Amino acid sequence: MTHNRRMFPDKPQRRRTYLWQRPDWPQWRFDAAALAPALAQVHRAQGHLAGRMAELGLAQRDQATLQALTQEVVTTSAIEGEALNLDAVRSSIARRLGVDIGALAPADRHVDGVVDMVLDATQHHAQPLTAERLFGWHAALFPTGFSGPVRIKVGQWRNDAAGPMQVVSGPVGREKVHYEAPPAAALPAETAAFLQWFNAAPAGDPLVHAGLAHLWLVTLHPFDDGNGRISRAVGDMALARAEGTAQRFYSLSAQIQRERKQYYDQLGTTQRGTLDVTPWLGWFLACLLRAVQGADGLLAGVLDKAQFWQRWAGTPMNARQTLVLNHVLDSAPGDSPGKLTNAKWAAIAKCSADTALRDINDLLARGVLRKLEGGGRSTGYSLNGRPRCITVQDCARSGS
Repeated sequence: MTHNRRMFPDKPQRRRTYLWQRPDWPQWRFDAAALAPALAQVHRAQGHLAGRMAELGLAQRDQATLQALTQEVVTTSAIEGEALNLDAVRSSIARRLGVDIGALAPADRHVDGVVDMVLDATQHHAQPLTAERLFGWHAALFPTGFSGPVRIKVGQWRNDAAGPMQVVSGPVGREKVHYEAPPAAALPAETAAFLQWFNAAPAGDPLVHAGLAHLWLVTLHPFDDGNGRISRAVGDMALARAEGTAQRFYSLSAQIQRERKQYYDQLGTTQRGTLDVTPWLGWFLACLLRAVQGADGLLAGVLDKAQFWQRWAGTPMNARQTLVLNHVLDSAPGDSPGKLTNAKWAAIAKCSADTALRDINDLLARGVLRKLEGGGRSTGYSLNGRPRCITVQDCARSGS
């Protein structure tokens, strides 16, 4: 989906369709009894995860938080079709949290902006959410003042000078309008009401508060662009408040990205429905449950990584080798970022094929890597003590 603005000067006023156009807006309603089983499941899963993490050492908890926040930043952008460099994201978060990951990737201001927003939302969750804070997040997301090739209003509410804010898809001339946001003139009052509600103590379960916060802000769509990412950050802020900790051990955005179609379907259906948002909250809680339960895989990866580096703690490695091995260790089995095929070693380390080959041969000699059966132009290697494979282009000569 993409944001677009179109004016309909010759068309009559749109009939009441969306949530914000209903006379009872924004008096949210939901069936607490219907949501109770899902809430109980999520709370149990959160307790189980917190117990497992409490058994880890501080360094491993920091690594788990680093991994979860890296997933959050990468996937909240991926939901909007923007691909961020995994190593740049991890390095940006590590710099800010003071977590040692060895070699750091170069800074990237676009990556740093998303990282700054997510970290401010989660690490400073107890601080009030204000319009100025949201403006800061928006400015961080768009440091150049452009969204792609289009100049946008940055660090301020949209003004609808080019027409109503609409979410559309499809080719020009045959666009499908998925949603039209409230008029810009209403935003000061609408956002003030939202912020007052958000900063007040939740009247019910704080997880419901998080689901409503996400929905409410994305309904307002207060910015020219970045509304989905900012709404998910606000939802994460509410979850951090609910859990009473800045340490993040799971990524809701990563789960939403896996269920991206259902996410947009749910939002679309909800926006055209009534103020009884029980179905949205039911979906949100089910998605949250899957995200929390999925953290078992993240925990396994953190322990795997810790054991690997403990085993090779006395082995000298250069910055490129550390970077590439961390890239593999931080990717779940089967995920494309963790599968280095052919020239990917050189691509990740940003070095020549000759340099990559020297790095690999050095690790082979030290026993960190082992060569797999087979050969040819691409020779396969795996990390010793770990059933994860790397294939590296075999000695294809190139320039620097």
